[in-house]
Amino acid sequence: MKKPLFFLSVFLFAFQITHAQTMHKAYLNYIQKYADIAVEQQKLHKIPASIKLAQGLLESAAGLSELTKISNNHFGIKCGNWAGNKVYADDDRKGECFRKYRTARESYEDHSMFLVSKPRYSALFNLKPTDYIGWAHGLKAAGYATDPNYARKLIKLIEDYDLHKYDLGGKADMRIADSKSNAETYTWKTASVTRLKGHQLYRNNGVKCVFSEAGDTFASIANEFNITEKKILLYNDIAEPRELEPGTVVYLSHKKNKASTEFETHTVKDGETLYRISQKYGMKLKALYDLNNIPYNEEARLNMVLKLR
Repeated sequence: MKKPLFFLSVFLFAFQITHAQTMHKAYLNYIQKYADIAVEQQKLHKIPASIKLAQGLLESAAGLSELTKISNNHFGIKCGNWAGNKVYADDDRKGECFRKYRTARESYEDHSMFLVSKPRYSALFNLKPTDYIGWAHGLKAAGYATDPNYARKLIKLIEDYDLHKYDLGGKADMRIADSKSNAETYTWKTASVTRLKGHQLYRNNGVKCVFSEAGDTFASIANEFNITEKKILLYNDIAEPRELEPGTVVYLSHKKNKASTEFETHTVKDGETLYRISQKYGMKLKALYDLNNIPYNEEARLNMVLKLR
């Protein structure tokens, strides 16, 4: 009697492995299939290709969700005032109305027009198409999804699968996208990105960081990562503890003296400070001052072009 149970266990284990590999391969296939459309949409509508692909991966389960299969709806867009074909599926409530498209391309185009036409997303178009972190948090803040981890999931997908390269006119490095880590992480139906606990670790300019959440303090984040509050303040160029707004980047080690290679300059926008810019690029504040020969008691001027390297 034990022998069949043994073979059943082996079979189930092999089944689980196969499905884990299937989901990862599905992600790779989805990226290769729709990357050109995402890049095309970025050129037409200034929405980062990486955001398009990450939302498509997440909302459609890499094209494998039942909703996507029957409707070509890759972004979970509900009917609203939609006059086209419709399908009904359970979401936040039972039997909700979703838009139906003839092709995936139609879904990608309608997703662009959905964001362009809604006033609550208008602030996103002031961001650079390369600012996928700003877009991810902006989509969540504007109410695109109810999942409290939505922004972090998008960012994780973009960084794990090297999708930000498409924003820069390049292509994802398949050695990064098809890594052993991703093959182990992205499992059938539920990727680990959907099971985030605590703060998800990211890297900006090669520096480890997290994004603060409601109720966070510098002390609580320092305690979570077993470092002192004094050090975390130092890493973030802060002399005294201050209130943390949700979505604030908090570095967990020393920032760099220069921005990453794809960022040579930054043009100062209204309301930006040198501190905010240094945090955005993962640069030490003093290094940003020195690189641009700005006295430490002065701020950057509007439209000033700052050197980042």
